[in-house]
Amino acid sequence: MTTITAIRPRPDSRWPDRLAPMAAAWLALWGVLALLSTLNGNGYPFGPNDPHGGDVNLLRLVPVEVATPLFAGVLLTAAVAALAMSRPAVRPPGPLRALLSGYGWAVAFVLAVVVPDARVLVILGYLPMLIIGAPFGWPPVDYAEIFTWALFARFAALAGGLLLAGAVLAWQRRTAGACVACGRSDTGRGWTTPVAAARWGRWAVGIAAVIPLAYASTRFAWTVGIPLGISRQFLDEMQETGLVWAGFGLGAFATVGAILTLGLVQRWGERFPRWMGRLAGRRVPVKLAVVPASLVAIAVTAASLGLFSQPDFWQDFSVASAPALLWPLWGVALGAATYAYHLRRRGACQSCGRG
Repeated sequence: MTTITAIRPRPDSRWPDRLAPMAAAWLALWGVLALLSTLNGNGYPFGPNDPHGGDVNLLRLVPVEVATPLFAGVLLTAAVAALAMSRPAVRPPGPLRALLSGYGWAVAFVLAVVVPDARVLVILGYLPMLIIGAPFGWPPVDYAEIFTWALFARFAALAGGLLLAGAVLAWQRRTAGACVACGRSDTGRGWTTPVAAARWGRWAVGIAAVIPLAYASTRFAWTVGIPLGISRQFLDEMQETGLVWAGFGLGAFATVGAILTLGLVQRWGERFPRWMGRLAGRRVPVKLAVVPASLVAIAVTAASLGLFSQPDFWQDFSVASAPALLWPLWGVALGAATYAYHLRRRGACQSCGRG
């Protein structure tokens, strides 16, 4: 007699099924908070209610009395949509599937890209300096004015958008008959093959590495006393206050990011180099590169929307702000380069066995 033992799914194959309930819970929580803000008139942290950067957020274009209930309604309906996506795999009618997925992607885009604006990218850039310099009182800033409720709400929206995007993606895969974990099916693979991804991924990496260097060059020029794109008087003020070194830190952060971007197509981006001691020769975990690179790609794209919608950006346009015009291309290129890296290194799926 032959005994057939059911194969239990690996832990890695279960996480896509958890995304929809997690997204529903997160969105429902923030939806209730937004609803309370609608009722008591307090707590809405965007637009005019945010004195520390609300002028670069697209939500400033929506009156607070309209934006508050609208925000609550969007979050709560998105929570219901995410909850519907957590049901067993039953392919819905075409129009319903398109409506549900379209709404899910639209809300995910707003939460992950529109709401965060440039504040998230600025904090990511300054965070190393803020952490290292805090014990020494440098940079001379009030941390209470940086880590505010509005900043926390931006990161909360980013987290909710990413959860919702993952839930929609998993639901689309499930209802299309593809593997929920990797998205592969029995049909053709085309441009997603490792060979194809290596080919177009090189172009994406090249673009994504050059653009931040253009930004860094202006900040490095200020450090050595060259007023590139700014007046000599403003540069002197920055040198007196020490802000020129904050600009140097951002330039260094951008340069390090450009170098790490090159690792997406280099051998040392797949195996740790020899100088890294015990890690030397070991495989670089795919998520170690994919997660931070994806976060930066989203943050850069979000910053672009806020900056380009601000009239002051165009009125005070100069050589110093010119590199920001390439940020949308930077965000798309970095996202594509990261996805190509993922396609090259993901290997055989532990859930469906395709590879």
